Amino acid sequence: MEGKNAIELGRELLLRFGSLQAMMAAPVSGWDGIKGLGDAKVAQLIAALELGRRAAAPGRREDTVIKSTAQAADYLATRLRGLAEEHFRVIYLNRRGRLLDDALIAKGSVNTVHPPVRSIVARALQANASALVAAHNHPSGQAEPSAVDKELTRDIIAACHPLGIAVLDHVIVAESEHFSFADTGLLRELSLATLTPLPVKS
Repeated sequence: MEGKNAIELGRELLLRFGSLQAMMAAPVSGWDGIKGLGDAKVAQLIAALELGRRAAAPGRREDTVIKSTAQAADYLATRLRGLAEEHFRVIYLNRRGRLLDDALIAKGSVNTVHPPVRSIVARALQANASALVAAHNHPSGQAEPSAVDKELTRDIIAACHPLGIAVLDHVIVAESEHFSFADTGLLRELSLATLTPLPVKS
């Protein structure tokens, strides 16, 4: 690089993008105007970052077993952290916790996209899953559930329960933290509110 060594360039890139995760998720246009980086070098860096992301991702599905909410959160954080836009994913498990499917259901904001509950359930039936964990990321901000997040979780529980599919958790992933509906007791609270019949008025 003309007049700039690798360390200086690395500092400039981190200053520009904010983090390595943001760098991985940046569109090609986000690399425009960086002195010392031509199109070929940018392509090489993007390819190297993508290889790094894939190397850090969990291995083959048949080798992945999830036995706890902590394991589910760790797995999903590698899939969702650092993305520039909101992704809604669902992982599907069998009775032993083996990963059967990992599906990107929707992109964009949960508030505007409204991930289709029908698609979530249909994918579970296709995978012959006994349980699922839903997750989405908050690209900016804290890992706190919104009213829409809670409503969506309640709808998923209501749709899955009659089919015998357990909703184990809904995880929200932020840059440096995550929120677990199960670990905080919110999943149980929503389940009870959703599945408990209303009293019949006399």
